[in-house]
Amino acid sequence: MKLRNKYVAIWGVIASMLFLSSVLPSAYGLEFPMTSQIQIEPEIASNALAAQVAPALSAAALYGSIDLAATPVGAIFSSEMALVSSISLQVEMARTIVGAKVVAQSILTDEYGMNDGQFTCLNKLWTRESHWNYKAHNPRSGAHGIAQALPAAKMAVIADDWRSNPVTQIRWGLRYITMRYDTPCKAWSKFQRSRYY
Repeated sequence: MKLRNKYVAIWGVIASMLFLSSVLPSAYGLEFPMTSQIQIEPEIASNALAAQVAPALSAAALYGSIDLAATPVGAIFSSEMALVSSISLQVEMARTIVGAKVVAQSILTDEYGMNDGQFTCLNKLWTRESHWNYKAHNPRSGAHGIAQALPAAKMAVIADDWRSNPVTQIRWGLRYITMRYDTPCKAWSKFQRSRYY
């Protein structure tokens, strides 16, 4: 019964959206206010704001305290929108060198619990490898991305968008480093000795 009610509620939202899209202001004289208001519960709104600051933790921040059975569908939808927005902002930010460094440092600190010294080593390593360019590609070896994964398809373990998503590349690179070398500083030491890591 709950599942059926959920689908009825979702179809109700879709029908409302279709109605609104069909009666937008037009040359036929229909006029509606051009402003929209979305009401988000205060707790969800503050969690969504926290998700903007730390997108890596956003899923837990947004859903950790929500009772899905008691929460209106609109509130869950707004939380999902905030999560998607947060992730999109993180990806767009990481398309620049400075943004990629900010995202990597945030993930390294928040998810791996490493300090600024480890980020310094990571910065040196990935500056030498790719200059933090998510489009970097070595035509001879086939290495690709910020972390210069070889073969590049290995990054699919994180996500299929590894060719164009710098956050996927960063997450794969940090995973590789911690699994193989434990820390970025140990990976940097290996690179200094061998010119690869």
